Formats: sequence, structure tokens, C-alpha cells
Amino acid sequence: MTPTALYVERGTETFQSVHVTAAARIARHARDSGIKRLVHISGIGADSNAHSPYICSRGLGEEVVQATSPDAIIVRSAAMFGPDDAFLSAILRNLRRLPAYPMFGQGNTRLQPVYVEDVAEAIARCVAQIQPVATIFECGGPRIYSYSRMLRAVAREAGLRPILFPMPFAVWHALAFFAEFLPRPPFTRNQVELMQIDNVASPQMPGFADLGISPAPLEQFVRHLVGNM
Repeated sequence: MTPTALYVERGTETFQSVHVTAAARIARHARDSGIKRLVHISGIGADSNAHSPYICSRGLGEEVVQATSPDAIIVRSAAMFGPDDAFLSAILRNLRRLPAYPMFGQGNTRLQPVYVEDVAEAIARCVAQIQPVATIFECGGPRIYSYSRMLRAVAREAGLRPILFPMPFAVWHALAFFAEFLPRPPFTRNQVELMQIDNVASPQMPGFADLGISPAPLEQFVRHLVGNM
């Protein structure tokens, strides 16, 4: 498998070096070593023509992998959640801690969160296929939420009644600029940019159903998370 994602550029660790150069190097070594099946993990919305350097580099990564290893399979994942993640676990902690929860914009961005184990199973089945049914899969969870509805769903499963308030993206970008100076920034400008774009699998693209997988709902994992926090 090729590298997944870098959100903050540090020194030699840049979007170009991780998402493009490293992906091309792995694809080249896989080809030269006679590896029969290469799976490149990308993200829904990856686009080499995007204005965002992060999104653009993810798209370029797909292109160099396909150019180097034409039989490679691309797995584009929606936002993933799982044990000790920086997504759902962080949301739940902040919902419990903050008296009022700031949303990205008006909370209208559409999301399709997916369980990390389901994505892992999709990758395993792609590798095991004798004759792949497709070369690109988009993997999203069983339900599409607006950001605000997702927050309410998480809160409901945790027995919380949060006060949600909108915060303009311009404010988030300014806060993220300063946050990126921290050793472990809680969020970055690239993540803010991603929250401005719907992150939903295309119904025209092959996905979990084509691999015989029924993805787990977010609410099920939140109940498990609450029981272990």
C-alpha cells in the first residue's frame, strides 16, 4: 500500500514528498519487484487541479501511481473514524468539555464518515480479488450527514445536549494559521479547507457494495466509544 495523508508540512515532510514522490517511489518498487496487486489509499475529493495544495497533491499522487502501475487500485476514503482517532474521539471530547461547540461555517458541509476497519476490509478484498471489478473505489459510511446533524448524532448517543453555534470559515483559517505553530496542532488550514467541501462518495463510483461490505454506522461506534471513555 502507498502512503495515506499528511496534514501539516514540516521540513522535508511536504505534501509533494509524501503524497506524490513517496507514492510514486512505492509504485515503482512494486512494479519492479513484480508485486501483483498495489492498493493506493487516497481520499474522496482528491483533485490534481484543485486550488488547495493538500487536495491537489492527493490528486497528483493518484496520477503518478496510475502512470507507474496501471493495474493499481485506488481506494478513496471518506473521513475515517476509529479507536484513538483525531476525528470522532476529538469531537466527543470537545462536546463533553465545551459549554458551546463552534461549528465549521453554518454546519452545512455534507459528510459520510466511515469506520476504519471497513476501509481496511475493502483494501483486503481488493488485494484478494483475482479479477478486480474496478480500479477506483470510493468508500463512505452508510449515512450522509450535514456537519451539524453529525454533531447532534454523536451528542445524542453520548447523552449530551450541546449548544452548537456557527463560526465563519475565515475565523477558522486564522485560528488554524496560529495552531500550526504548535508541536501537535489540534487542526490545520488544510483540514479547514476540507471542511468547506462535501466529503461524500459518488453514487456513480464503485464502493463497499461492489466489495460485498456493509459499513458500520457512526452511531454504533459512538456507543462503543462512550462505554470505554
